[in-house]
Amino acid sequence: MNKQKFIAKQRKRRSNHVRRKARGNAERPRLTIFRSNNHIYCQIIDDEAGRTLVSASSRDKDLRSEGTAGNCDAAASIGKAIAERALAAGLKQVCFDRGHFRYNGRVAALAAAAREGGLDF
Repeated sequence: MNKQKFIAKQRKRRSNHVRRKARGNAERPRLTIFRSNNHIYCQIIDDEAGRTLVSASSRDKDLRSEGTAGNCDAAASIGKAIAERALAAGLKQVCFDRGHFRYNGRVAALAAAAREGGLDF
């Protein structure tokens, strides 16, 4: 097995391990995160209905003007934005899904800002 396939297999295994415990429903949807080298994306998903309720990313036009999108400050602003949008949609409690990413750096900054913004997880 070549290295890229092995890495993809390990990432999928870690994602499944985390998502086994984090299942979203109408009362408590799932807040999922994707982190690339340059940007960070997050969505609140109702898994039972199979649809995205709220989303925010560092590529959104209203959030893009805050400078570099690949640092902890940008992740914190995305966390505040997702919290505001979720509260406007009537969502207070969510289930946090970090995927295969470690809970440090940008992921932790986004989660902390979402908690400060009013989300409960």
